Amino acid sequence: MAQRVAVVTGGTRGIGAAISRMLKDKGYKVGATYAGNDAAAQKFKAETGIAVYKFDVSDFAACQTAVAQIEKDLGPVEVLVNNAGITRDSTMRRLTRDMWEAVIDTNLGSCFNMSKAVWDGMNTRGFGRIVNIGSINGQGGQYGQVNYAAAKSGIHGFTKALAQEGAPKGITVNAIAPGYTSTDMVAAVPANVLEKIVAKIPVGRLGKAEEIASGVVFLVADDSGFITGSTLSINGGQHMY
Repeated sequence: MAQRVAVVTGGTRGIGAAISRMLKDKGYKVGATYAGNDAAAQKFKAETGIAVYKFDVSDFAACQTAVAQIEKDLGPVEVLVNNAGITRDSTMRRLTRDMWEAVIDTNLGSCFNMSKAVWDGMNTRGFGRIVNIGSINGQGGQYGQVNYAAAKSGIHGFTKALAQEGAPKGITVNAIAPGYTSTDMVAAVPANVLEKIVAKIPVGRLGKAEEIASGVVFLVADDSGFITGSTLSINGGQHMY
């Protein structure tokens, strides 16, 4: 069987980079997308040999164009990991419409944009794996993250609905809800706040990006076809339900 082609959005940094690396190590042909950090993307490309593509995942037309280019370069996209995400944290009193829209469009809108771009091909071929990266804060909420929590919670609903459409066609759609993971995004949290967060995690530490990546590799495997519409929580026991 030919190498399966996987696309990871936000795939050159943080959790996305770990996912891209691990998929490549498992034999997938990977394309990693990014939004703006050219230096980080080129460094990642040089280190891994993974193809990188720069475009705005919140832009529907840009996603259509980019996926067409990726398929021309690498082949039909059979695995999609919707990982791209941003934060614009603020309390409701200070949250602006622009901050709301930026997070909703990038974190949730991109799941529609990218899934739409690969969906017809997956249907035609009778195989597909989509994994959407949600968040513990989409499950339990978080102070000062109304926009982020709404977007991530939306991802979990999006996953369950799309899974029902894909199931008869050999396409699985699942989500992963990471807890607090050691990435640049979490590193930006003030030390005193981070200390309080870690104190609430039963395993007593932050997660590792590779632990999230392992979950993705499991869900996109050919022999994981009976798992769909599920949300896999990888959070050190911080949120259970």
